[in-house]
Amino acid sequence: MGDYMILWTDMHSNLHHEDINELPAWLEQIRQTMDFWPIAYYPYYMRMDECGLGVEDVYEEKEIQGDWEYIRRITEAQNGAGFPMFMGYEWQGAGLDGDHNVFFRDNGQDMAFPLRYKDLIRHYGGVDAIGIPHHTAYQLANRGKNWATHDDAFSPFAEIYSSHGSSENDAGPIAMERHIHMGPRSDGGSAESGWKAGHRFGVIAAGDNHSCPGVYGFGYTAVLAKGRTKEDIWDAFIHRRVYGVSRDRIRLDFTVDGHPMGDMAAPSPKAKLRLDVTGSNAIDRIEIIRDNVASEMIPHTSTWEQERLAGQVRVKFQVEFGWGPDRRVFPDIEKRSWHGSLKTSGQLISVEKCWSNFGQKLYDVTENSCQFDLTTYKTTATGKWMGPSAVTTEGFIFEVEADIDSAVELTVDGVRYELSVRDMLESSRVIPLEEEARQLLKDRFGFTEYYRSDPWWHNCYKIKIGRAVPAKAYERTIEREIDTTDCKQVRVRVWQRNGAAAWSSPVFFEEGAADV
Repeated sequence: MGDYMILWTDMHSNLHHEDINELPAWLEQIRQTMDFWPIAYYPYYMRMDECGLGVEDVYEEKEIQGDWEYIRRITEAQNGAGFPMFMGYEWQGAGLDGDHNVFFRDNGQDMAFPLRYKDLIRHYGGVDAIGIPHHTAYQLANRGKNWATHDDAFSPFAEIYSSHGSSENDAGPIAMERHIHMGPRSDGGSAESGWKAGHRFGVIAAGDNHSCPGVYGFGYTAVLAKGRTKEDIWDAFIHRRVYGVSRDRIRLDFTVDGHPMGDMAAPSPKAKLRLDVTGSNAIDRIEIIRDNVASEMIPHTSTWEQERLAGQVRVKFQVEFGWGPDRRVFPDIEKRSWHGSLKTSGQLISVEKCWSNFGQKLYDVTENSCQFDLTTYKTTATGKWMGPSAVTTEGFIFEVEADIDSAVELTVDGVRYELSVRDMLESSRVIPLEEEARQLLKDRFGFTEYYRSDPWWHNCYKIKIGRAVPAKAYERTIEREIDTTDCKQVRVRVWQRNGAAAWSSPVFFEEGAADV
């Protein structure tokens, strides 16, 4: 990354007024999973109108001011302990300019709730504050982003993906289908519409999480910072050195003529584009996008699969825990606790946490082993604020370097499973805890026989060992000479074979921009 390191966070953690006492738990979760935290306090609630209709509104100031002071005390304590935490809150106004999360560099600011975006900017004039738009591709004047009122300095980047879906455009494969009330999406507020209108902003992904921060699959923010301090991170914010991933922590190092993403560069007929990608799973394809048009699609699938592997290999594989008894049949069984460990005769290079809820722990990490405690639930948020939520799992992406003919030892609740590296490279594997399910159905219903396996399979907890991929599958370097004299910006989009995506911020072009 040259002069920069990649720092990760969930930049859209909406802790509600009525849940403010959960702040210590949210903070602990973030500290286990992220490098810093800009909290996005949520001061809104469903107010019962005098006619009897529930409408969303901001709380009275006296209701939320105490929360804000509590967040200030926590933030200052964390900053004093060396953890970069930023105070922030969600601003919605009249819904005519789009929703924004407002964050502050220091801890001395208060919340403001003007009805229009321009008034919000005026209120924080002279203050180190930024307002980050989210779920931008909803309908204009109905909480979608209004690019006509946008200010690049106050809002240097925007959310291109969250639990709502993708706001990149209205034609992409990741639809905005989770929130039935706010949908469908449209082009007018999309990120591409903002760039087409001439704005210069970077992009991130962030959860819009209301039940737990940092939910896996709802989006993470990557920041290219010179160091780990709040000042370093804020410098990256205002210079747009940010990007977003939908799920896995795909590492991007993207430059044009040495300029990092978010930067301004002088146009050139022979500009040098370089991209280094390190995925968490096999890379499927890389797209170079000029002014919203994918000018080149570079396949990575089918470039490595036929290569024969022998001796020491470096691989990544995901292990997921969850599933379990049907809540409609067993409403009292809402969660399960797991204790496990992983050990290799080779080297444990990295562990990526794929967590969706509280109750997770990774510890005793050594050069060749680790231990973990997990708590799995069927879902994180069904019926709460954001509507339906899919079944969730908890787990890890492990990176191991070992002999291809060795085995990785996974132990779960005292049961040891030998995972052959060679076999993992060939296929995935599901380990059903079927005997537990059989005993459960026998104890509850006296049920022991059936002509097919559904009653046991549908109600058993499972462990999935994802197919392992070698380093050549998840690493790729692209170097190109491109003509940037006829475009305003270039960015990249990376897709993994498992559907996970990464979106870089653009490099922008303008005559007279400083050379690196």
